[in-house]
Amino acid sequence: MTSGKKVFIAVDLGAGSGRVIAAKTDFSTLELEEVHRFDNPGTDLPGGSFWNIVGLYREILEGLRRAVERHGESIVSIGIDTWGCDFGLVDSNGELLGMPHQYRDPRSDGMAEAMHAILPEAEVYAQTGVKTNFYNSSLHLLAEARRKSPALMNAEHLLFVPDLLAYWLTGRQAVEQTIASTSQLLDAKSGDWAWGLIDALTLPRRLFGEIVTPGTVLGPIRDEVARVIGRAGIPVVATACHDTAAAVAGIPLSGSGNLWLSSGTWSIMGVETLAPITTPEALEHGFCNELGVAGSVRFLKNIGGLWLIQECKRQWDLDGEKLSYAEMATLAKEAAPFSAFIDPDDASFASPGGMPDKIRAWCEKTGQAVPCDKGQVLRVASESLALKYRMVYDHIRQLTGCGFDRLHAGGGGIQNELLSQATANALGIKLVAGPVEATSCGNVITQMIGTGHLPDIQAGRDLIRRSFEFQTFTPDKPAAWESAYQRFKMVLNVG
Repeated sequence: MTSGKKVFIAVDLGAGSGRVIAAKTDFSTLELEEVHRFDNPGTDLPGGSFWNIVGLYREILEGLRRAVERHGESIVSIGIDTWGCDFGLVDSNGELLGMPHQYRDPRSDGMAEAMHAILPEAEVYAQTGVKTNFYNSSLHLLAEARRKSPALMNAEHLLFVPDLLAYWLTGRQAVEQTIASTSQLLDAKSGDWAWGLIDALTLPRRLFGEIVTPGTVLGPIRDEVARVIGRAGIPVVATACHDTAAAVAGIPLSGSGNLWLSSGTWSIMGVETLAPITTPEALEHGFCNELGVAGSVRFLKNIGGLWLIQECKRQWDLDGEKLSYAEMATLAKEAAPFSAFIDPDDASFASPGGMPDKIRAWCEKTGQAVPCDKGQVLRVASESLALKYRMVYDHIRQLTGCGFDRLHAGGGGIQNELLSQATANALGIKLVAGPVEATSCGNVITQMIGTGHLPDIQAGRDLIRRSFEFQTFTPDKPAAWESAYQRFKMVLNVG
């Protein structure tokens, strides 16, 4: 049991694994405890690529059971965050119509062109603030409509993955705003559904129901859930249900220093604003507007992240050359700087397998020195990623008209100190790294606000700032990095 402290449960689901976290607090500091961890593998079947949503739900119940076993009556509430875009369709009896597809399912192939034949992308962007990408829910629903999917034709409600899981826990069907904003079906200005786009795509209006803001208490767990986990009456909060929204909430931004980086397998860089930016220039540079906590907008750009380094490690493991991340970091640090550059967002790096050879091939194709050993491959990947951050940073300054003196970075990627230092060097501003568990932190402080235990997001961020260690990286060798940036842009053929 947790003596004298309140406990908030964060269910944090990624596209590869999930965790149930118990956050213990006396509201002066916060401590996170991992209660249960489990895999979340997708499965390819004859009908497409799917998530094992029932398996995920069972793992969540097991995690909640363990949390109750450890913390009992100290548990205040539960909140769920997941990756964006994916959804389930529910009929009039509340039954799920088939398993949710994965966002990488090929059913979206050709749907961007089909949608833009109906509405030009500029018009879609003006409504939703979201640039068209293969993973958008809009494209996957359009594909279902084009093939007259029985599930779509018989559905009464669309629930995104965290909404569906919360429905199974509570019996209430509602869509949380931050997760809905990833779909390209939400109006970025009003926070309501983008009815003009929905009608243009001939999607049934009945699917798009109640939208709730982050921090809304959905209700207590169902009696059947209580019997499984061993305690009744625990409320479920629609927290910041999109994991990036939770991560940004969990990074202790303050004052005008609202430039942030969520660093993990994929990286997302952006600013926290009060209104969406939907100019043609923002669309041209690939920025999206997604909603955040307390009425904020996350103006952001997705960037290739530690995927490059993780895939190198996986390939070398398969080749029988097992290296720890610490050993890989040492090899990269010892390698010569700025020998070659790659575009981390090039399509050739998006699929798994053979990453070291893909990096070498990209360098050879672009007439650069080909990295000959592991350390050089890793150095090229790390420096290129930092320089791509710089490119996005330049676009943010251009599009917002703002200057920044620091970048706040959270997530597992900040543990890569070579990359963190390279990022500070490339941007020319200090990088404040922490917390590693930004997503879980944002999840639980949003619950605390929703249950009345904290007054606002700033109080939550102050709690996080008091509770975790932060590391500051100061820019070094600015002239060398500026020269490298100019070379990087030449290699990428960017003006």
